[in-house]
Amino acid sequence: MEWAGRANHLGGIPRKVIFMAVGGFSKLVASFLNSTSVHNAETLVRLVRARPPGVPLITVSNHMSTLDDPVMWGFKGFPTTDANLARWVLAAEDICFKNSILSYLFRLGKCVPITRGGGIYQEHMNEALDRLSDGEWLHTFPEGKVYQGDLPIRRLKWGTASLIVRAPVTPIVLPIVHHGFQEVMPENFIFGRRPPIPLCNKNIRIVVGEPIEFNLTKMRQMATSFSRNLSFQPLGWQSTNGLDEAAQRCLYSAITEKIQTAMENLRTLSKNLFNQKV
Repeated sequence: MEWAGRANHLGGIPRKVIFMAVGGFSKLVASFLNSTSVHNAETLVRLVRARPPGVPLITVSNHMSTLDDPVMWGFKGFPTTDANLARWVLAAEDICFKNSILSYLFRLGKCVPITRGGGIYQEHMNEALDRLSDGEWLHTFPEGKVYQGDLPIRRLKWGTASLIVRAPVTPIVLPIVHHGFQEVMPENFIFGRRPPIPLCNKNIRIVVGEPIEFNLTKMRQMATSFSRNLSFQPLGWQSTNGLDEAAQRCLYSAITEKIQTAMENLRTLSKNLFNQKV
């Protein structure tokens, strides 16, 4: 159902309706029913509104609830209801695309289905790569699933790193860490289930970092060098950008580690900022 996600589908009207509705819901939950504070919001807004032409944006964040996206974009001053500026996001196929109706709605909402466990070269990752090739904004949750504990950033999946490497134009990569959504939509609210509606009067805090710089030329050279003595169980990956599977593994691991470090630093900053305000 990829056709439903195209900008010209029925003149773009269904997409605009979806973003008006979902954007309004996000504003309601984030800015009126709960209290949301954002550190360095201006960097995110600037990159969403005014990137260099043709340069894609990838935002990465931790994943604390099923409401993270879209509600994390509902803070004051963010163009939440603008369908043209809105992010594309990787979404779990088994949750968001369970039937044709949900598939249609999530496609209108600029969601790309991802099969968990399907690997970094699954078909829909190519669709995400196409969006980056168009200079679009893509959001990912590289932890791969919801974690609601106040714990260090979990080991990240390599999918985001593979998109950074394969994109024709190297994306701007912006890390974001948030806290509080686990209280708005707890996984185990009653009888081990989520609440039927978002909870209110909670504090949400979002910390936006600065873009992560990647010297991909140097990192490719280092990955090729380090991979010569690498022992692993091959998965049959084809060569990409002149890199065999061993070099790809080294490169994706190095990029992912850099993203994880940036996110963990933001998590620490978030705790310090919150404690100061308290």
